[in-house]
Amino acid sequence: MLGSTHGTLTTDSRRALVIACGEQRTGPVVHDRVADLDVGGRPLHADVPDLTRFFRPGSVAVIGASDTEGRPSTGITRQLLDWAGRVGARVHPVHPTRPSVFGLPCAATVAELPEQVDLAVLLVADPLPVIEELAEAKVKFAVAFASGFAETGEAGAEAQERLAEAVRRSGLRLLGPNTNLNAFERFREDLSGPAIALITQSGHQGRPVFALQELGIRLSHWAPTGNEADLETADFLSWFAEQPEVGAIACYIEGLKDGRSFLLAADRAARRKVPVVAVKVGRTETGARTAASHTGKLTGADDVVDAAMRQYGVIRVDALDELQDTAALLARARPPLAEGVAVCSISGGTGAHVADLAAGAGLRLPRLSPEKQAELHQWIPEYLSVANPVDNGGHPVGDWRGRKIIDAILADPAVGVLLCPVTGPFPPLSDRLVQDLVAAAEETDKLVCVVWGSPAGTEPAYREVLLGSSRVATFRTVGNCLTAVRAWLDHHRFVTDYRSPFEEAPRTPSPSSRKAEALMQPGRQLSEHAAKQLLRAYGIRVPREQLVTSAAAAVRAAGQVGYPVVMKASGTQIAHKTELGLVKIGLTSASQVREAYRELTDIARYEGVGLDGVLVCQMVEQGVEMMVGVGHDDLFGPTVTVGLGGVLVEVLRDAAVRVPPFGEDQARAMLGELRGRALLDGVRGRPPADVDALVEVVLRVQRMALELDSRIAELDINPLMVLPRGQGAVALDALVVCR
Repeated sequence: MLGSTHGTLTTDSRRALVIACGEQRTGPVVHDRVADLDVGGRPLHADVPDLTRFFRPGSVAVIGASDTEGRPSTGITRQLLDWAGRVGARVHPVHPTRPSVFGLPCAATVAELPEQVDLAVLLVADPLPVIEELAEAKVKFAVAFASGFAETGEAGAEAQERLAEAVRRSGLRLLGPNTNLNAFERFREDLSGPAIALITQSGHQGRPVFALQELGIRLSHWAPTGNEADLETADFLSWFAEQPEVGAIACYIEGLKDGRSFLLAADRAARRKVPVVAVKVGRTETGARTAASHTGKLTGADDVVDAAMRQYGVIRVDALDELQDTAALLARARPPLAEGVAVCSISGGTGAHVADLAAGAGLRLPRLSPEKQAELHQWIPEYLSVANPVDNGGHPVGDWRGRKIIDAILADPAVGVLLCPVTGPFPPLSDRLVQDLVAAAEETDKLVCVVWGSPAGTEPAYREVLLGSSRVATFRTVGNCLTAVRAWLDHHRFVTDYRSPFEEAPRTPSPSSRKAEALMQPGRQLSEHAAKQLLRAYGIRVPREQLVTSAAAAVRAAGQVGYPVVMKASGTQIAHKTELGLVKIGLTSASQVREAYRELTDIARYEGVGLDGVLVCQMVEQGVEMMVGVGHDDLFGPTVTVGLGGVLVEVLRDAAVRVPPFGEDQARAMLGELRGRALLDGVRGRPPADVDALVEVVLRVQRMALELDSRIAELDINPLMVLPRGQGAVALDALVVCR
């Protein structure tokens, strides 16, 4: 923990580190600072475009408009006219050879438009020549449907870059290319309540969410981002998070244009407590390859994507039905009053099965108190279990007793969610049950969930009663219900404690970075001795050691360091010393030190490895071997990884990753994700490890990642020996590769 007795932090250096790692959070949160950059020159605040006139334009130009039946552009023109009528926009067709389109006068060129337009829709095969004309006409937004760009390969990517460059010069904002008409769909206006805003990079993948309107769930916007030559997912995410009617944002993402922009947008949504639910393609090599061929974007390493989304509260789901159900619940449900889940069913088998699945999903099912159980047994036979899950036996919920049972469970202060699985319609009992559930939901602030298991879904109890309620969350599968409830609880827990790491990320380099600059060797790997000097510059503890160039000096150094000692070859070409026999441990005498020096130098000569000397090191044995490293992700930039160290890091691959900046809470969360976390707590009689010291090292390494990202290609501290509680952590070895 920062501020503990580990290391030698001064007040000033500790303050610099605290600011870097987001530990102190005082004063008002500041949004939208202009040109606010971190120490690596990366933006700290999202540039949010005002998309109001994109979704609600006053005037629209349709470039390439047509009314010739059978042509694809005719169908698009007709849909645009219909949409413009609904949003109150004036439409101006543009075509060089047509005097009119669908009875509207047609301009030959953009320059001849009778007024400045907010939105231009390009129904042309090559949008590039039109961009300059739109810029001269001061058009605010444009949409390009044309395909054949980055999704087709290298030549298409070059064409897309030319288009993007033209857009950058023009000052207008472009949606597409390779997009579609989803932004201009007919949204139901008879629905109320918080809405879902939808972002998709493939139009058809948004259809299940759009269809939620059929179930009475409101949608407000749909942004089909396509290839994102200009406007990207992050732009719409940031803007949607600002809209008062948006209760949740649902995303289908094939690739991210810019990881940093996405995180800034997710941060904005988290600060405003707006839930974001996303399907992100690319969990497998096949998925990543297919996504790239579709949208021409970099999918990134999936473990980094997963961690980055988790850091900023983006709820990642795998399937479209999960996206549909989770977004619907998060948009409409109120914050939880308690986290306990109670399962109530008309079948003991159903209740036990659902309760088992709920516990496996990480939900907490509190055992109801003896007093509560006695109350329930007023209406439920004594031989049935009501501890949670509650087996009501069926018949009691078919009459007046059903509502009594429901109200009694909801009144328990430990219960925040009532989950009632109805495996199939069983009228009139099931009809009375859902009526009571809907009535109870209207009178409580707690969440009532019903899983309607009928394969038909045509029953009035489902179509009219359950779907007619805005307070009951209705699902068709238990799995989707549990996924959504878990996401709902996680989201509200997350936003309650959320503090933006960007607000307190370092803006100015630390004194440590200036020391580090002198150690960098561009394009080369540092020797272990130089790598440890770099760690020292950032206050990371290393063993007592000396670099020597003779056997006699090695003996003197061993006496000063203190026996037993470890001796290691140190050079810029050595990555894995142990495999080459370039490490000697447990040396306890001068004769062993002399012999070890000769062996190490002989092996180095035989292997053709250049040395800058031999390290004589303090031997540190008692502790847990961990590793902490820095990498660089093509999407998100610098990353920090922590995991089990020594040979275990390669064998077990038990590691957690985060994208800087992050605070102490995220550093501790990384440790919680490790399968081997119990080793730090002490096993088989070993004392607990100094977790606070390990967290401090992670935060210091993060500072290095932020400040030296342009200079460091890779950094590995392995092993980092985490000593027993109160004794700190020592970096026994380090590898640094410079850019």
